[in-house]
Amino acid sequence: MNSECGRILIRGVNWVGDAVMTMPAVRALRDNFPDSRIGLLVKQWVMELFRNDPNVDVLLEYKKEYSGIVGKFRAARDIRRDDFECAFLLQNAIDAAIVCFLAGIPQRTGYARDGRGILLTRSISVDDKVLRLHHIEYYLNMLNRAGLSAEYRLPWIYPRLDDRLGARQRLSHLKRPVVGLNPGAAYGSAKRWHPERFARVAMRVISELEGSVVIFGSEKEYPISTEILDSMEGDIVPEAAVLNLAGKTSLYELCDLVAECDILVSNDSGPMHICYAVGTPIVALFGSTSPELTGPPDCSFDGAEFGYRFRVIRSNIECSPCFERKCRYGHLECMERISADTVFDAVKDLLPRNRAVFFDRDGTLCRDAHYLNSFDDFEPFPGTERLRVLKERGYRLIGITNQSGIARGIVDERFVREVNDVFINKYGFDAFYYCPHHPDDRCACRKPMHGMLLRAAAEHGINLRESYYVGDRESDMAAARLAGTGAIHITTTTSEELAYAGMRTDSLEGCISLIE
Repeated sequence: MNSECGRILIRGVNWVGDAVMTMPAVRALRDNFPDSRIGLLVKQWVMELFRNDPNVDVLLEYKKEYSGIVGKFRAARDIRRDDFECAFLLQNAIDAAIVCFLAGIPQRTGYARDGRGILLTRSISVDDKVLRLHHIEYYLNMLNRAGLSAEYRLPWIYPRLDDRLGARQRLSHLKRPVVGLNPGAAYGSAKRWHPERFARVAMRVISELEGSVVIFGSEKEYPISTEILDSMEGDIVPEAAVLNLAGKTSLYELCDLVAECDILVSNDSGPMHICYAVGTPIVALFGSTSPELTGPPDCSFDGAEFGYRFRVIRSNIECSPCFERKCRYGHLECMERISADTVFDAVKDLLPRNRAVFFDRDGTLCRDAHYLNSFDDFEPFPGTERLRVLKERGYRLIGITNQSGIARGIVDERFVREVNDVFINKYGFDAFYYCPHHPDDRCACRKPMHGMLLRAAAEHGINLRESYYVGDRESDMAAARLAGTGAIHITTTTSEELAYAGMRTDSLEGCISLIE
């Protein structure tokens, strides 16, 4: 099949949350076809999620003029220009199959839904068991059933550092913790918690946590944001404690802004899915829909590249989930039973309380032996034994290291763990994380990505914005900046200026002096 799929079209889905949940499937297709040219066909409002995605070569817009019978022929004509050889239809609609059939794409794979099985060359059957899968697994199941290898992963929205720093600056006047509120839901009112209860949570964040809130939403959801603000009018709201961004961000900007929040409180909606795909803790509110199908996915499985913390809050009533846009009974009891106190308590519980100093390993804690694979070459730097002083100051010590030598077959993974255990058992480190992937794997954990820091933060309750990262390379400094930690360049490998370094020292002893 690989040799027959040099040019692949993925027909993506139309809703933001669903698009996030397809990301592991999109990445799996790139894994299976590393040398193919992959195009992703989606509607305009979804495209920005994939702007930096290395798993896609070209983004194609599914235009408004493609609607109707004539529009399908117009779409097929435009798609035919790219000479796609294979199509994978993540969208369930017959529309996707018709367009790809008319475009003359020889191989067309998708679920046999919406009466389109006859238009597919590889038709994947659907039963009740498949329909009960979480949507992430649902899309991966299609690929596995088609004979491909599609392992479970968390969705990951690839950030661009300068854009992330721009979002951080946009929120810089707000007091921490910054709690994002997403009170809308495009699907319908049955998914929306009451605006006045969002307001109560907001006031407790401001008064009890001495933090601030940011309200997110589309332009159509702006009236909901004003309902929240109106419900807060009777209270004294400190200056710069509330920022209303409803209708004022693009989807691309929203991803970075959500990543800069300490927590997001959200209905089951697109921003909720964006939240876990950037590693921000979530309090997710469910009424008419099912968290088993579309809730925040579990990130505790072995091999997870990054982490986040979450709470799902729902009320157990007989008619929920109903999957209706509006409550058929007119009472919306599933949302009515979720109290502001319950949601605020979840916010307070999820807020991280610990601080950490993260350290790169080779070139920072020990001599860089270029793919260290023997204790004969293991040489910790002077001052390593003194790092326990930082623990006395209230910091956890956590190692963060790229180990692509494992994927390259140069370094034994068991040896990597043994070295890391030396730092834990002898030098007092609390944990050590490593990325075993090849640089071409496009993972979330390999620096300059910050997935390992996110996972450490989730597992150890670490407030990244009150923590530091020490490293000897630009990739270390970039990971630190993405995560929001202080960035300390230790000049053991290079004395050149690193663009994203915040502080600089020539020794581990110097690091201790710099940190408070």
